[in-house]
Amino acid sequence: MRIRIRGPTGQQAVVLPDNPTVADLKKAITQSTLLNAFDIKYGYPPRTLDLTDYQEQSSLEGFNLNGEQLTISPIEETRTLAKQHNATNHVPPARTSELAAPLTLSRNAPEDPPEIPAPSHAGTLVLRIMPDDNSCLFRAFGSAYFGDMDNMYELRSIIAQTIQQDTETYSAVVLDKAPDEYCRWIQNPDAWGGSIELQILSNHFNVEICSIDVQSLRIDKYNEGQASRCILVYSGIHYDVIAISPSDPPFHRAYAPPDLDRRIFDSVDNDILVLARKLCKSLQRQGYFTDTAGFRVKCNVCGDVFTGEKGAVDHAEVTGHTDFGEA
Repeated sequence: MRIRIRGPTGQQAVVLPDNPTVADLKKAITQSTLLNAFDIKYGYPPRTLDLTDYQEQSSLEGFNLNGEQLTISPIEETRTLAKQHNATNHVPPARTSELAAPLTLSRNAPEDPPEIPAPSHAGTLVLRIMPDDNSCLFRAFGSAYFGDMDNMYELRSIIAQTIQQDTETYSAVVLDKAPDEYCRWIQNPDAWGGSIELQILSNHFNVEICSIDVQSLRIDKYNEGQASRCILVYSGIHYDVIAISPSDPPFHRAYAPPDLDRRIFDSVDNDILVLARKLCKSLQRQGYFTDTAGFRVKCNVCGDVFTGEKGAVDHAEVTGHTDFGEA
């Protein structure tokens, strides 16, 4: 049986063994996409292929999939687990390390982000704020490099593929998880990205990524020395992106739509870093950062308030609640 599997990172022709089973199909999809939890659609108009009610050794012959293209999209593992354990009346809360979805922590966004005149760049330096959905790092980099912040699934897959191809560099000691477990976790749309992901993306796309920490104004450079760079702003729990918006002298106010932004800069252009740091200084004065050790955090499920990230983690371990915000 021949099928074409189209996943977040591309498509691939696959030949299944004679008399293929549901297990053979799942294995082929996982090998092609690196996803363990996924939705399958096929045909036109697209129809969902739900395999949850079939045994692993069930034959695929009756599905008429030969020659079909299967479109694969990731789903949260919690949905898969819910289907498998639907009959369970009570499950004790898992420890944080075992939770299918990572902690979700929303932040308070500035109502009026600062804008910095950039006459040397014939425009205004602005902060483009990313959605508050735990994919902010991937959205910020994607919007800078591609002009599109909706390719986070593809970027997450690049992370997983890179780690699987170099488990010596990305070992369990570095990842704080077994590499296979980390690869599954990072493809969860709720998984946060951090320095590991920035390093991999900067190397993969041959670009320097500068990340400015609002609280300390420290600039971390990944893959330094490349010809071009993009600049992300890190608040402690969230990433946004720096852009130059074309404007008129004296360049105090940006008015152009974001699709006219310039978000990739020459690495020798140090003026842009000076301006970006100035903008972050304004954000710092506005309190646009989160001290993850000492800030007050509220559980959006039950309303309890804690101090710091540790308080949220301890609460999650006891209750299973994973949705938090700044108090």
